[in-house]
Amino acid sequence: MKVLLIGPSETRARGGMSEVIRGIRESETLRREFEIDSFPSYIDGGLPARLLYSAYGYIRFLLCCRKYDLFHIHTAEKGSAFRKGFYLRKVKRAGKKAVVHIHGAEYLSFYDNLGDWGKRKVDRFFSQADLVLALSGSWRKELESRFSMRACGTLYNGVDLERFQAGASDPQACKDAFLALGRLGKRKGTYDLIRAVELAVRKNPKLTVYLAGDGEVEEVRKLIGEKGLEKHAIVLGWIDHEAKLSYLQKVSTVILPSYFEGLPVSVLEGMAAGKAIISTDVGAIPEVVSPENGILIKPGNILALADSMLLCSNGVEMLKQMSRKNQEKVRELFSIQQMHQRLAEYYRQVMGEGGPPEWDRKDP
Repeated sequence: MKVLLIGPSETRARGGMSEVIRGIRESETLRREFEIDSFPSYIDGGLPARLLYSAYGYIRFLLCCRKYDLFHIHTAEKGSAFRKGFYLRKVKRAGKKAVVHIHGAEYLSFYDNLGDWGKRKVDRFFSQADLVLALSGSWRKELESRFSMRACGTLYNGVDLERFQAGASDPQACKDAFLALGRLGKRKGTYDLIRAVELAVRKNPKLTVYLAGDGEVEEVRKLIGEKGLEKHAIVLGWIDHEAKLSYLQKVSTVILPSYFEGLPVSVLEGMAAGKAIISTDVGAIPEVVSPENGILIKPGNILALADSMLLCSNGVEMLKQMSRKNQEKVRELFSIQQMHQRLAEYYRQVMGEGGPPEWDRKDP
């Protein structure tokens, strides 16, 4: 079976969606049974570059789509939702099968703010898919309550435990250090984090937070400078895998104070590296993080964020327990192998090769 993954470029777009696509394409589990290619429909850059590439990409797609049996379309909110509508419409007109994979953390609020025309387009998009994949059980229930679909299933993101074990370290040696992974900006709670650092360093002058990601890098640096926190909040910009492992080794805790999320890969990566997690209780995060392996707070609660960081820096035994629990949890529930095994089942069922559909099976 030939499968085409449609989504952002693996090399010219940053973010969790690109990482998921790369993982599926390179999966040994899936390659035993499927011939998988990825098709870049989007790149990062200025608006003119993105628009030109999107138009060019769709023309390229029209020339190559006939040779594939199944199309796995990865999408998020805003422009992605409408761009992918063109792809899905072409796929269904050709009589082919399509899986739509919803990644966007703000997809539902995006939909709610659309006018009637936009909502009709999105409604039609969902109704045309042979299967819609949600990042968690709670997301799946939300999607099923909003949209008319043929079928909806849950596919948790997965992480390669072996690939991140090199990021493990002794919490005793790095209890005062934290790492934030992801695009810098308001949605990820970056400005809240800086203000929380300002409060926390008054009680623990050794506290350090590394901020790794693209986005509003200069704005974040400016705020840090204005507050005189250059020694405590260090902006790294975007980092590659090797640098990520290096910084994971330096910290005890991965921190993500987002306002909107799906199932963030950065949280799973931190867990796989044996880090405690501080995050907000949004999206699918409460399905992954509980008191045994992390601390959850409300979005925007800066005082709780500062207190959580101080709790970690003063709780070495707690950090050690969370480290152990997180690696166990990833191994048992969120390994990339488990993710790809379940995706293979979905592929077979969409193509009518796997017996009766099991969309309603119990989620992990």
